[in-house]
Amino acid sequence: MTIPMPVPMPSHHRVIQPQPRPQAPLRASLCAGFCGLAVALLTGCGASLLPKPPAAPVRYTLDGAAPRLIARAPAADAPVLVVAMPRAAPGHDSVHMVYLQQPQALASFAFNEWVDTPARMLAPLLVRTLQDSGAFRAVLLAPSAASGDLRLETELIRLQQDFSARPSQLRLTLRAVLLDSATRRVIAWREFDQIEPAATDDPAGGVAAAHVATQRLLAALAAFGAEQVRR
Repeated sequence: MTIPMPVPMPSHHRVIQPQPRPQAPLRASLCAGFCGLAVALLTGCGASLLPKPPAAPVRYTLDGAAPRLIARAPAADAPVLVVAMPRAAPGHDSVHMVYLQQPQALASFAFNEWVDTPARMLAPLLVRTLQDSGAFRAVLLAPSAASGDLRLETELIRLQQDFSARPSQLRLTLRAVLLDSATRRVIAWREFDQIEPAATDDPAGGVAAAHVATQRLLAALAAFGAEQVRR
């Protein structure tokens, strides 16, 4: 009996052993690292492409830091005055600070504005100045539950900085009408026009000039009211 001999393997034949697969924790960490890098790159690029927010405007008041005058004591028979909320001409009824470089061409500063409309800022200043004048027993701001003997109506005609001249000038114009509350008869009216040079040709210089113009206009208005009461 012949016993079969085993067939030898060719010398060039190699047995390929299967390679172990990467462990799951390693793959997860690599994936997380690549994702984090991608998010960081995208976030940085996005932030650099976004437009920067505009700068907040600088806001100014109209009363400035002028000291309050000593109030005069009114007479016992002095009339009661009701001050209507001031109106404003078109172009001056917002918080924008208005200027002009040529006649009739109004513009406004981009990064400077009033804290409120000039007409609304004038209202408490009118009341305080007229009360301190001593010409009226009481001065009330409308609307008010109390009635008065006289009524003052005002309109802000202009509040603007004029750059057509050097140095620039601040112009403040207010029209005032005094009425008899019972009959609505016009007792007197006057237009007050104050022009003040600005120390600097910029919004801050215009605001400083506006403070001076406002104080002088208020003093003229108080004298006007006292003059009408004495008649």
